[in-house]
Amino acid sequence: MTFRVRFTREAGDDLVRLYEFILDRDVTDWGLAERALEAIRHAISGLERSPFSYRKVSDGGGPFLRELIIPFGSAGYVALFEIEDSEVVTILAVRHQREDDYL
Repeated sequence: MTFRVRFTREAGDDLVRLYEFILDRDVTDWGLAERALEAIRHAISGLERSPFSYRKVSDGGGPFLRELIIPFGSAGYVALFEIEDSEVVTILAVRHQREDDYL
């Protein structure tokens, strides 16, 4: 079984914001920004095969609201996602691990 992964508008905006944050620090570091997005894309592709293997959100999110930890450098990213049904996984938000919580 393969799940279709989709992004909310807010999650798409998060990816743009994270990319721009890296470039705002150093406009010449587009390679780092690209590698960060690729790490996120690669990790999220795992949701197509086994979204139930990732950890449940601990704050009463129910069995279908989960988090994907994405290692990158000395920290990484966290993607909040919901398993909609037997075919669709929706990415709700993507944050750097050092940002404020998104719940």
